[in-house]
Amino acid sequence: MDLGVGLPSTIPAATGADIITWAREADAAGFASVGTLDRVVYGNHETIPTLAAAAAVTSRVRLTTAILIAPYRGNGGLLAKQLATVDSFSGGRLTVGIAVGGRPDDYQAAGADFEGRGKTFDAQLGEFREVWAGKSRGTAGAIGPAPVQPGGPPLLIGGTSKAAVRRAVQHGAGWIAGGGGLPVFTQGAEQVRAAWAEAGRQGEPRFASLAYYALGPDATALAEGYLHDYYAFAGPYASNIAAGALTTEAAIKDTIAGFTDAGCHELLLFPCSSDLTQLRLLADLTLG
Repeated sequence: MDLGVGLPSTIPAATGADIITWAREADAAGFASVGTLDRVVYGNHETIPTLAAAAAVTSRVRLTTAILIAPYRGNGGLLAKQLATVDSFSGGRLTVGIAVGGRPDDYQAAGADFEGRGKTFDAQLGEFREVWAGKSRGTAGAIGPAPVQPGGPPLLIGGTSKAAVRRAVQHGAGWIAGGGGLPVFTQGAEQVRAAWAEAGRQGEPRFASLAYYALGPDATALAEGYLHDYYAFAGPYASNIAAGALTTEAAIKDTIAGFTDAGCHELLLFPCSSDLTQLRLLADLTLG
């Protein structure tokens, strides 16, 4: 299983310089990927520019959105162009975890239709395929740049609904779990595998997931402080998310082993602090 690390782009205290330093060090340390979370109404750095910046300062590590929320970005052609641009900057290192999301405030702030987000997403996915295949749009030809990866960057569709599973099989290279731990991943992966086989898709779907971590003497306080704030919209459930953070070396090792056994191909561990020590502690634990 590939092990990735999240960039601290969703931690309000993180500066652009912090995020770029994380990307450089993650690349040098040997992590398989760096990832981003995504939302509008929060003090975070925006996903697509963040990954473009990470692409510019790295040479090896893959870039994974975990998860990009597509429908509030509106136009599928423009979003396909933005993602192909990051793929170009990175030399073909982009993987797009993508879903509809579930926060109405983000949609309201973006002036997008929350209730119709599924219909919008289906249209965007179809548009991606046409744009990345080079379909002509008029005198100037196709919407460019052409993605480095044939057919465009691989899509890992997120979500646990029947529609999400359908999209993963119809449009995706696989499926990504947006959290919830090993039980949520295992159940979702089983559903996608079954639908994949039923549809006659060749090969195996790629699976990815994410988890939150903090290490060191203040690990629990860091996890609780950040995750209660980030998931405040979830009400009391934010406490459950905070309680699921990996705050010991044993918890991280056990989680990696569990996801490996469950057939996960890529696990991204997202930090609860932008302190660079957190990246170095994780690298020493998992890559040393």
